[in-house]
Amino acid sequence: MEINLELYKVFYQVATQLSFSKASKSLFISQSAVSQAIKTLEEKLDTTLFIRSTKKVYLTPKGKLLLDHIEPAINLIRNGQLSLLESPSLSKGKLHIGASDTICKYYLIPYLKEFHQSYPNIHLQVTNRTSIACVKLLKQGSVDFIVTNLPNKAIDNDLQIIPTINFNDVFIAGKAFSQLKEYKLSYLDLAQQPILMLEKNTSTTDYLNQLFEERGVHLTPSVELGSIDLLVDLAKIGLGISFVPEYCLSENESELFKINLSETLPSRQLAIVTNRKTPLSLASQKFIEIVAQAT
Repeated sequence: MEINLELYKVFYQVATQLSFSKASKSLFISQSAVSQAIKTLEEKLDTTLFIRSTKKVYLTPKGKLLLDHIEPAINLIRNGQLSLLESPSLSKGKLHIGASDTICKYYLIPYLKEFHQSYPNIHLQVTNRTSIACVKLLKQGSVDFIVTNLPNKAIDNDLQIIPTINFNDVFIAGKAFSQLKEYKLSYLDLAQQPILMLEKNTSTTDYLNQLFEERGVHLTPSVELGSIDLLVDLAKIGLGISFVPEYCLSENESELFKINLSETLPSRQLAIVTNRKTPLSLASQKFIEIVAQAT
């Protein structure tokens, strides 16, 4: 079936903005032309891609499926154009990284600073999502590469892993739990305490749940949060015991202590992850080199 690629370009704009009027402005064509293009595409595919109401536009399940295939292709073309325009001396260009708030704050900042000092004319963009959500961005082609905790269940064979550093996780508590300092706690002991965890669908929570499940212990969090910094703060005021990467803690931390465990926690890794299907830009290569030289 031969379908004009311009129809898919219109579909992408409507699907990502969920608005015919916004799509028309992005494409510099009339709203009626947008509507006609979508109608033509739906007729050729013999399916309904959008549900239209007086105020909003929604993707149908088949529309969502088509977007999942179209978005990586659109981004691949866009990234190809940017690569062609990229200066060999990196006097212009763009670098787009995906990473969690925690990884940005506690790991990436020194590398972002060094890269910016070396290549000040490269536009830097960092999109903050959970490590699992970052994998989706990478597969869509929305970012050049991501930095993530390992293990990450969303990573598959289409993606290449470049390990950077090993790190340890710790259980931490404040003065309200000072009586636990004298003991070594098992996983079962910990499960009986109020545990503060990151929200579901994060690599750290998946990893923690797996640790307990492997030992036949069910873990029910007392509080679920979206930020490692909040986990640290709530542990300080005595709401419970938090599970956090050790690199997030200050070396001079006086309000918290690490829970002694009867079983040593296995270490994890941070890694840069790239898409095998997408060539790396020169800016991406240089950034990865900076990280590699420091690890």
